[in-house]
Amino acid sequence: MSLTIETELKDVLAKIDQRLERMEQGQNELKLSVSELKGEVKNLSTELKGEIKTLDTKVDGLSTRVGNQEFLLRTIVGGLILIILGGAAKMFWSLPTSS
Repeated sequence: MSLTIETELKDVLAKIDQRLERMEQGQNELKLSVSELKGEVKNLSTELKGEIKTLDTKVDGLSTRVGNQEFLLRTIVGGLILIILGGAAKMFWSLPTSS
């Protein structure tokens, strides 16, 4: 039981050519999408660099503000400690002595 199929070589070659053309079109579309993605990645990287620079300036501004607040807090705490020590010294060393 052998089955013999006769087709012309032109038809087979035409089908192969059509499939190759479809594959080339798909490949070209892939190349275009890859190039678009590369452009988008470049845009994102430049945007991120810009945002990082602005964040760095904001952090610098915050660190100077925190430094000023820290100095103020230390001054207030130091003053309160001196007031408490002064009050204690006045209370203990200024007691009237009976003579």
